[in-house]
Amino acid sequence: MTEKIKIMVVDDNQATRDNIKKLLSLETDMEVSCEAATGEEAIKKAMIMLPDIILMDINMPGMDGIAATEIISGGMPQCPVIVVSVQGEQEYLRKAMAAGAKEYLVKPFEGDELLECIRHIFVREQKRRERFTQQAAPPEPTLGKVVTIFSTKGGIGKTTIATNLGAALGFDEANKICILDLDLQFGDVALFLDIVPKVTIADLVRDIDNMDSSVLNKYLINYRENVKVLAAPARPEQADEVTATHVAAIIKQLQYSYDYIIVDTAPLFNDITFSILEASNLIIVATSQDLPTLKNVKLCLEIFESLQYPPEKIKVILNRANSIGGMTIQDSENLLQRKFLSFMPSDGKTVVTAVNQGVPFVISNPDTPVAQTLLKLTNYVISGDEEYINSPAKRPVVTKKSAIASVQPVEPEKSKKSGFSLKSLFGFSR
Repeated sequence: MTEKIKIMVVDDNQATRDNIKKLLSLETDMEVSCEAATGEEAIKKAMIMLPDIILMDINMPGMDGIAATEIISGGMPQCPVIVVSVQGEQEYLRKAMAAGAKEYLVKPFEGDELLECIRHIFVREQKRRERFTQQAAPPEPTLGKVVTIFSTKGGIGKTTIATNLGAALGFDEANKICILDLDLQFGDVALFLDIVPKVTIADLVRDIDNMDSSVLNKYLINYRENVKVLAAPARPEQADEVTATHVAAIIKQLQYSYDYIIVDTAPLFNDITFSILEASNLIIVATSQDLPTLKNVKLCLEIFESLQYPPEKIKVILNRANSIGGMTIQDSENLLQRKFLSFMPSDGKTVVTAVNQGVPFVISNPDTPVAQTLLKLTNYVISGDEEYINSPAKRPVVTKKSAIASVQPVEPEKSKKSGFSLKSLFGFSR
């Protein structure tokens, strides 16, 4: 049912008000929401009731209708005034329109004339407000997509997935990516990307009160021109400096500047974890096929369900899917009561070599099955279309060819003073 036009009738003559009310009561799209006998009363009631249309007489005791119209039009422009008066002279018309009246009707008038005038002014004002809102309201910013990689224990491959996903999203140079390491005690994103961070999230939170995009960027490390990293604290004890409130504020600020925020998490539930999960558009839960991990993932999914996260927000992927000795895929899905989104094949040689070299395998070995599976997962993150996961015949957004072609030699940030990479700090050689 269409909402009725709310009308205020202002006239010092009770009989006139009653006649107008009787006329309007016969219309299904109009109602008299209030009435007033003086200009002062009309102003007070207009401030409270905010009627859609005000029918205003000119000749009233005290403040006349023209003075009242000027005050209402100046202070409450959303309440258009139609002046109705026995005065038909041009001088009164001119004064009324100068005061802000939208129309001027001379008594006596036909009922249809009044009704048509009310509807015309109402529709015109509605259109004007819509145009004004569209012109005046700033466009809503498009927020970046937050993708969180989570698991119930370490060693499942969260950081491997997070770093390769971030690198693959960066193949399209139009995308701005931030990989956020929120495994605050033992985060390894910097290690996996061969980065020596000079600043970390622990430094950022000390500057949190001043945080805007320019301040935040000072604490991000370049991996590629369009792929940045916010590193975990250098020492486990520094994790205590970071709170859930800090994390929520940082993610929100990143969303204003980056298209994708990939979050690597600690394998536990606490206030910070719940803050991350709440801010996430997509949560990718990684599991393996051993029974203890599957049991804990099932509990994890039950927690997500209790938090009323929509099913499309939670996706489970099976890592090392072809490992020997684990449960079958069908048994694993039956236990979780959920289908896996993706199956990451086991390829220790490719994955471990990539970690030791600090180069994601989607860059170093894009031809391998594990890299191709990760590229399909990347396409799903971009499009939300599971056909990229399940239908190899469909041309993906990020193809093996485009991956190879788009990757240029990368020089991650290293210690400028020493000249050696993070691997050399631990005695590794490339």
